[in-house]
Amino acid sequence: MIGFIGSVFSPWYAWSGRGNPANHCCMNVATYGKGGKFAMTDRGETALTRHSDTLEIGPSSMSWNGETLIIDIDEISSLPKIGRLRGQVRLTPTALTGVELPLTKDGAHVWRPFAPTARIDVDLNDDQWRWSGHGYFDANFGTRPLEADFSYWTWGRFPSRGGSLCLYDSERRDGSDLSASFRFGSNGSVEQVKAGELAKMKRTGWYLKRQSRADLGHTPVQIKPMLDAPFYSRSVVETQIDGERLQGVHEALDLDRYASRWLKPMLAVRVPRKKVWRSRMPDLT
Repeated sequence: MIGFIGSVFSPWYAWSGRGNPANHCCMNVATYGKGGKFAMTDRGETALTRHSDTLEIGPSSMSWNGETLIIDIDEISSLPKIGRLRGQVRLTPTALTGVELPLTKDGAHVWRPFAPTARIDVDLNDDQWRWSGHGYFDANFGTRPLEADFSYWTWGRFPSRGGSLCLYDSERRDGSDLSASFRFGSNGSVEQVKAGELAKMKRTGWYLKRQSRADLGHTPVQIKPMLDAPFYSRSVVETQIDGERLQGVHEALDLDRYASRWLKPMLAVRVPRKKVWRSRMPDLT
């Protein structure tokens, strides 16, 4: 689940000139496995309500009660599997961190890992989407389009002994690179570390290049596909770092491809636009 204000991967936001982020918000929800669905409706500003502890986007919301992030979902998935995605996800951090990582030298993009280690309880409208396990909660902030400052990046989060390991590697437009690895303890402690070496992975079905970190002599491998798009890949990857075998979520993003004009109409099929939101009136009968 991702809550967007200024939906960075929405063609409608790009076509609008990105002048009003609030007019392009969405609650992105993806489920995987047999019958998996993808919902990412670009909504107008009438759908957006914000409070200090709540984000509402159309019929879905995120709220923080001081201990748990509660995500109430009521979305319609897009092609090719149109259907209702409804239910609740609860994410309870073991601890919160104070880490903020500027991704560019001028701080135009910032990564904020609020809870790298957490428990998640999923209860959606299908038996296979009711489970508990490892959870993760972060945020990204930006004042410029991603493709203006980056050409490519990869990111990974791996549950590990005593907490989790997060890996961030990117290629910036100015020719510099960002390589950052953090070990987060379950108690909220954080240590920036050198985590293996960058190693090439097998390309995706769209021939998107991928890489992640691993001990010398080891190659990260995909063990479960999740999302495969022309410019973006999400999958479960297994690697070895500091002698520990790890499995976690890995992402690769090609922003040269995303910046291509030919891609935006393709995205519009998966990301419908709903300009006006009229909330459901309560039943007073």
